[in-house]
Amino acid sequence: MDPFQYVRPRSLDEAIRVLAGNPTAAVIAGGTDLTTLMRDGIRRPSHLIDINGLDLAEVSERPDGGLRIGALCRNAVSDKRIERDFPVLAEALRSGASPQIRNRATFGGNLLQRVRCPYYRVPEFACNRRDPGSGCSALDGDSSRQAILGTSRACVAVHPSDCAVALQALDAEILVRGPGGERRIPIDALHRLPGDTPAEEVTLRRDELVLAVELPPRAFSERSHYVKFRDRASYAFALTAAAVAVELRGGKIRSSRIALGGVAPKPWRARAAERVLYGRPFDKDAIDAAAKAATDGAAPRHDNTYKVNLAQEVVRRALTELKGDR
Repeated sequence: MDPFQYVRPRSLDEAIRVLAGNPTAAVIAGGTDLTTLMRDGIRRPSHLIDINGLDLAEVSERPDGGLRIGALCRNAVSDKRIERDFPVLAEALRSGASPQIRNRATFGGNLLQRVRCPYYRVPEFACNRRDPGSGCSALDGDSSRQAILGTSRACVAVHPSDCAVALQALDAEILVRGPGGERRIPIDALHRLPGDTPAEEVTLRRDELVLAVELPPRAFSERSHYVKFRDRASYAFALTAAAVAVELRGGKIRSSRIALGGVAPKPWRARAAERVLYGRPFDKDAIDAAAKAATDGAAPRHDNTYKVNLAQEVVRRALTELKGDR
């Protein structure tokens, strides 16, 4: 491991000052991703900024009825307001990793975790995310766990978060702060698609810290559900996952959100499926049509064509279970 300077800032301003003044500095909270990357020589920060001493773990209600979740809130959070008003988020959190990891991992770190692509995690392989311009070994390698949506010739990795998929379905906003002050980033704008520059993973600036995740009140939030398909019963990343939320009015679908995990380089909003549902009765025909539309634009590779059908099935199951036909 390369030497680094360990810093425990006493204030948010101090943390941002150290981060802004050291281009290769990294922030650590739970450390469930960063320490592994450092051990394997993928991340080599000059400074490790431990923000656990900052007051960023509170879960509080917003004046408008929404919820604010501090960036240092652990993924093992058990809050009645999340269970009651945002069940899709509670279910996604429970489905992620092991209890031990959930007890350490934070909301901020979960959102900003790096891809779990084996070609990224092993330095001997070419990876444009790790070494820009070196190539993508996954293009001619094992693509069974890679993305089918939003890919490019530079990268086909998938974003690993369960939590972020649920937040996508809830129209969450990410509150961040840097030297220029605070700003909000809609969850759909936080993660970048790879394009020609896959190393640029998020729109968060290098000198900004995540302060909180904010969930606005929505009519569909309480009627929401998360389903995850994986190749073993627990502690595995999603092969595909779906976060769904539906608002009904007069027996018909007034609005909906469908977000997919395990199929794209970012939590994927299936807008075509949402359009299919609008104005229709919440029945089997509507669910089948939405499931089929959820993979519009998919471009699978030789080893992951199964993900097209699997993604459709996970959307179908999530909507069917949400409707109550379990």
